[in-house]
Amino acid sequence: MVTTTAPTRPRRARNTTVALKASMAVTGVIFVLFVLLHMYGNLKAFAGQEAFDGYAASLRTLLYPYLPHEGFLWIQRLVLVVALVVHFYAAVTLWARARAARGTRYIMHKRQVQTYSSRTMRWGGIIILAFIIFHLLQFTTLTINVGGTFDSPYQRLVTAFQPEHWYVYLAYLVAIVLLTMHVRHGVWSAAQTLGQNNRRRQRGLNLAAYVVAGLLLVGFMAPPTAILLGFVK
Repeated sequence: MVTTTAPTRPRRARNTTVALKASMAVTGVIFVLFVLLHMYGNLKAFAGQEAFDGYAASLRTLLYPYLPHEGFLWIQRLVLVVALVVHFYAAVTLWARARAARGTRYIMHKRQVQTYSSRTMRWGGIIILAFIIFHLLQFTTLTINVGGTFDSPYQRLVTAFQPEHWYVYLAYLVAIVLLTMHVRHGVWSAAQTLGQNNRRRQRGLNLAAYVVAGLLLVGFMAPPTAILLGFVK
């Protein structure tokens, strides 16, 4: 007697490993561009309260009247939320598949050849997500107030990083270090996924990943450090 087995359903194209890695790469590029622009905006703190508050106010009227008041901000937020959901879903799915596909001995060997940045990608990403939520509650929704309530974004920033609030500075330092590690490995992985990495380009891409990560670390921590040390008041 001839027996037949039911054909397996093909995996949808958007759920293939290649598609998930490509999704992570594209959304990662979006995040890197955003944090670079955000870092540049934060550096306005060195120009004083008028410049920093003016920059913050300009974000609400950007592309007005072509967009409604705060229209650009809401479009940006929507894009970032969608990118975050896609990035997180792809990361969790790929991690689960990798975990199911390899045995214990392979895991032990794999961990020995991974860089520290790659080993911290998963938990570092979760900590970065928690930091983003805290950052939004502090500077966007104004739910968390450190040292008082202020209408001025500049005053809120400067007050938050006063020496008596050293724990806020420490939390930001840990989060930004993890962010730069995440970005360094992410830039490298995205280049590989998008087909830009080969033996001839490896050194340049690795250097570019470190430059972007270093730029973010210095750029993001410069204003809080200057405030903590009293150079920005």
